[in-house]
Amino acid sequence: MRLYALCVYLFLYTPIAIIALFSFSAGRHASQLQGFSVQWYGRALKNPFVMDALQTSLLVAFVSAMLASVLGTLAAVGLQGIRGPARAVFDGVIYIAVMIPGIVIGIATLIALVTVFDIVNPWLASLWPQTDAPPTLSMGIGSLIAAHTMFTMALVIIIVRARLATLEQALAEASADLYATPFGTFRQVTLPLIAPAILAGFLLSFTFSFDDFIIAFFVAGSETTLPIYIFSSIRRGVTPEVNAIGTMVMVASLILLVIAQLILRRGAER
Repeated sequence: MRLYALCVYLFLYTPIAIIALFSFSAGRHASQLQGFSVQWYGRALKNPFVMDALQTSLLVAFVSAMLASVLGTLAAVGLQGIRGPARAVFDGVIYIAVMIPGIVIGIATLIALVTVFDIVNPWLASLWPQTDAPPTLSMGIGSLIAAHTMFTMALVIIIVRARLATLEQALAEASADLYATPFGTFRQVTLPLIAPAILAGFLLSFTFSFDDFIIAFFVAGSETTLPIYIFSSIRRGVTPEVNAIGTMVMVASLILLVIAQLILRRGAER
């Protein structure tokens, strides 16, 4: 079993290690290690297209993670009071949102947004003054944020609900005995206890949104996120600059995942 586990880890992480190694190549070919240099990291950070794509990815990831954290927390707290068959239905819907392939989510979101745009845009045009051009809804930053929020919100719900399940009901009952309102109990008792889970959910949502390519590819419109830029660059040929960008994204994602895990573990210990 140990040998089997070692082979699995080697299969998973050897290609990633090779990309990180070849990102330090001094040559111009991604598959040849010629000397040691960090020049490709400098070129990637000075590339205006990379910086624009990075800024778009950071904006979308931050806003969608914030919305997912707020909406997911409220949904998790609300689901605590549901019992019976309705609870099973909601649980199934939440887990399906996590397990379903990203390409299915991307296509479904694209069809839904296009349908909504076809209905809303003529309505806006009829209400807008004839002297000015009416606003039109289209694919872009807004559609990216909406799609990533819906996808990552399920992660927040699962994480926060797992934390809520460990809380003792006696705490809420004691707060009610002290004449606290339901909102006061949530603000002073429940929220501080689930804060680590909310923060961990935010970090995971940010990571998933920042790294997402499949869903973003369908709903980005004319916007370019960093994964989309990397995919476009690979179609023209893999360079050490692409390796450097991939390595930086991987390291940033691993750091966020480790921080989220530490927060969850520390919150459980407390």
